Amino acid sequence: MIRTVTQPLREGFTTGTAAAGAALAALILLRTGCAPQSVDVPLPPFIPAAGEDSFSGRCARDRRMLPVAHCAPGLALELMERPASELESYLMSSQTPGPDKSAEPRAAHASIQKDGGDDPDATSGALITASVVLRDGQARPLPPEDQDFTRIEGGPGVGRVTLPGMPLPVGAAAINPAPQEQIRFTLGREAARLAALGAPCPPLTVIVSVPRGADIARHTLNPRLGIVGGISILGTQGTVRPYSHAAWRATIEQGLRVALGTGCRTVCLSTGRRSEKLLMARYPDLAPQCFVQAADFAKFSLREAGSLPFERLIWGCFFGKLVKLAQGHAYTHARDADLDITALAEFCRRAGAACAPAVAACVTAAHALELLLADPAGPDALAVVARLAAQTARNFAGRPVALHLFHTDGRELLAL
Repeated sequence: MIRTVTQPLREGFTTGTAAAGAALAALILLRTGCAPQSVDVPLPPFIPAAGEDSFSGRCARDRRMLPVAHCAPGLALELMERPASELESYLMSSQTPGPDKSAEPRAAHASIQKDGGDDPDATSGALITASVVLRDGQARPLPPEDQDFTRIEGGPGVGRVTLPGMPLPVGAAAINPAPQEQIRFTLGREAARLAALGAPCPPLTVIVSVPRGADIARHTLNPRLGIVGGISILGTQGTVRPYSHAAWRATIEQGLRVALGTGCRTVCLSTGRRSEKLLMARYPDLAPQCFVQAADFAKFSLREAGSLPFERLIWGCFFGKLVKLAQGHAYTHARDADLDITALAEFCRRAGAACAPAVAACVTAAHALELLLADPAGPDALAVVARLAAQTARNFAGRPVALHLFHTDGRELLAL
């Protein structure tokens, strides 16, 4: 007998952790003159704690050692290629008068290659770059724990928020609050360490940039969410767990809030890209933000959508997911939700479908559906399943949900 050994999936790290690590490497080069080959990056969330590992009364939940792909004096190349007016805004506060300091570097940059582990993420492999500029000439000295000690900006390849509903204001760089906190904690802690050694650090400006970020973003949900020009810098935990349910749920929540924030009165939930495209064709007058992919998270997505003030909820899916919803499954992935063919055959029998015994012998929902479509009573059987699914959806959402059943060839088989 051959025994299959399943290896555990490898965890990666977020774009936020990569940005914090790159900023730390650049700061170390600026203050010590040595470019580090790796950096030890604190991971969020940061919890109240005391001790030598704490900073500003908080401590990281964990740490991760990251290799540094590149580290050099000056701003990143993609920043140097920007218009002079933009460069001036970055460098304006980094000038230090006096011959004694004119030779000192006032900016440095570093890059870390984002590693998503075994998670199929479009940003995995991207170079996340941080340019760190020393801000001199402050009206008053700022301690490292001050919120304004580290200012964070988005450079080329980092998206800009253009729609309401995000955790950032319209016009802001798409660097989420948790990564911003991670960057501030990481650099503040290093600045405090240097100050304790007698080498105080002036306040900092960090410009995060991503070469090829605009190209990578086309393969993400950013265009749908109204984030233009690049990717988002994300990560509430600092690490990437492959196929993380929490990450999917966060994406669904964000999509729903953007839909609400942009004035969508109807939200259309689908189980994947194909069913979403079919729903879009069915409702061509709706804005793209009205469509949110729920994947296998039936209960979660319907519950969240039902809790928001949308006027209408719509669910679109193929037959296999419809049957699982009719069975009451909250999560419909094949690993956790078996398709109950026996129950499906019973639905068919109640509807008077002669193919019920053959359905009971089916292995897949697709085969069962073809039998039903060839049976005169098949439409009645589909209606029975659809009504049960609609009732489950209503229970999850707390209010009525319109339902569309599609065939994989693109036909709409039923609408309730």
